[in-house]
Amino acid sequence: MRILGQNPADNSISIRIETDDDIWHLYNVVELGDLVTASTTRREEKANDKIRAERTEKKRMTLGIRLEKIEFSEDDLRIKMLGTIETGPQDIGQHHTLMIEVGDNLTISKKKWKESQKERLQRAVNDTKKPRIVFVSLDQDEATIAMMRQSGLKEVTTIRSSRSGKQYDTKGDAGDYHGEIISKIRPMMEPDMPLVLLGPGFEKELLVDDGKQRDPSLFSKVFVYHTGQTGMQGVNELMKKGLGSNLLRESRVGIEMEAVEQVMSEIGKNGLATYGTAQVSNACESGAVETLLILDSKLRDGDYDKMIRDTESQKGNVIVVSEQHDAGKQLASLGGFAALLRYKVE
Repeated sequence: MRILGQNPADNSISIRIETDDDIWHLYNVVELGDLVTASTTRREEKANDKIRAERTEKKRMTLGIRLEKIEFSEDDLRIKMLGTIETGPQDIGQHHTLMIEVGDNLTISKKKWKESQKERLQRAVNDTKKPRIVFVSLDQDEATIAMMRQSGLKEVTTIRSSRSGKQYDTKGDAGDYHGEIISKIRPMMEPDMPLVLLGPGFEKELLVDDGKQRDPSLFSKVFVYHTGQTGMQGVNELMKKGLGSNLLRESRVGIEMEAVEQVMSEIGKNGLATYGTAQVSNACESGAVETLLILDSKLRDGDYDKMIRDTESQKGNVIVVSEQHDAGKQLASLGGFAALLRYKVE
């Protein structure tokens, strides 16, 4: 994401959507009642007579929409925003839908910006500079390909090796299996994007050797880790155990998953952690919070800036956790709020 400018006169911030992840960040910033201005297309209707109207071609124009409905499409990676036209060359007061995608510029005007929303925009700017990660979790029978975005882990596809029997000639049978894996990850990879291979056994090492011969540039930044499981379970095992922590900490999702895992561990042994809105709020006010965890959907629904300010004023850390991955679902089961503590609070 790129911040193009700010205008205190109308309390607006202009941004450019540069990556898929920016769509998710934007969804966590805009809210009902905001005025969003962007370039769009709309059809004019000119009445030739009282009986029927002539439908003209759509033309491009800039419209300001007062938001009444917001929809996020994870599959299409775009946001649909419906509202009433408040500024523009035509149809003031009528409804219109803005479709925001990668490459679009828009201006968001709010009555009041929450500090968490401003921080989210800045985080989006910083996250744009960090590479995403492609995972291949495999054994000799099947491979699961997943991608880590800032919004969470997303399973892309599963490939089966079609090998028969326990005994087979690895070199003879591996070609099609490895070739299909490589063909699937090639369009996903970007320059300097890490490729992580994981799983039990030696299939991942065989894929590295084969991949470096077939496509050296694709395997130029490859990391190999041993896990006891394959599939998405293997990817989650890798992250929860902190394997490859230096790599995963470059990703926001890795930070979030590690923090939630620490909370669950402390809760399990009745240690320095608490959860629930009232309990966490009390701990924040007491200055006892070392790390505050808030589910991003909570920030969309309410104003928790005081909780955040109380934590940061005592040199605490604040982590906004995406609801799109397993750690987010765990935090949701705790009420959407949790905290790692410096000391216990009644």
